[in-house]
Amino acid sequence: MNFSVTVLGSSSALPTSSRFPTAHLLNVNERFFLIDCGEGTQIQLRKHKARFSKINHIFISHLHGDHYYGLFGLLSSFSLLGRKNSLHIYSHPDLKDILNFQFKYYPLEFETVFHFHPEEMCGIIYEDKELIVKAFKLKHRIPSCGFVFAEKQKQRNLKKDMIQYYRLNIKDILSIKMGEDYVDEDGKMIPNKVLTFPAPMPRSYAFCSDTAFDPSIVEIIKNVDLIYHESTFAEDMKQRAYETGHSTARQAAGIAKLASAKKLLIGHFSARYKDLAIFETEARQIFENSHIVNEGETYFIENKLEKL
Repeated sequence: MNFSVTVLGSSSALPTSSRFPTAHLLNVNERFFLIDCGEGTQIQLRKHKARFSKINHIFISHLHGDHYYGLFGLLSSFSLLGRKNSLHIYSHPDLKDILNFQFKYYPLEFETVFHFHPEEMCGIIYEDKELIVKAFKLKHRIPSCGFVFAEKQKQRNLKKDMIQYYRLNIKDILSIKMGEDYVDEDGKMIPNKVLTFPAPMPRSYAFCSDTAFDPSIVEIIKNVDLIYHESTFAEDMKQRAYETGHSTARQAAGIAKLASAKKLLIGHFSARYKDLAIFETEARQIFENSHIVNEGETYFIENKLEKL
């Protein structure tokens, strides 16, 4: 079962000849979620052969242009391609007015459904039978949100031979899959772990867009499998990072370490840096499993079985 992130853009406000502004595509079992939509996102989607029709949910962290200017072209293309199903957009409320004005003279052929970030520190903004998405506040110059995408715990897998051996009925099967032990006709208790195979552990991805160093988010993203944290500057421009509401590579690594994350991806690099190796070097001094992102690369979170 797939749970992966493809990085479509990793530059900061200024795109470069090799890097686009921020956009990530999350694949959860072939259901696709677009996270931020900087200029050129649809070009990157085409280049990396993403399936446009599978994108039904778009999450926008904040309203600086390098995180949403790509929406105008993407939504226009959706309309030209004959899209009919609704598109759900999760954003700051002002985005609705911006898009409505843009498409006043060229109406879209499909419905856009807006969902707005909660005002509280952490809140669920999307949920289905497999996934929960929470938004949380980041520390930036304008209102900005990060997102945690977390799988729900799956049921344990019942061993087929046990169904016949114990003559289990539907009620028994459902109870056992929920983790209950089984009591047979003679009153003997059969432990659940004898009857089932372990279920995969839930996987999670945290997207921390533009933000200054802010340890208050750690509890929200605790123990995530994969975290993306902006790293606009190296340590040589730590003061500039503070002034602009951004982070350095070392600060991003510090958040990953405090959160006990499994792996850190860093991006949103300032265009002033030609050699990005310094970002990875500085981050790994704090958190060893740190990696600069490469555009077009897909980062997989593998299934792991729950512990007995």
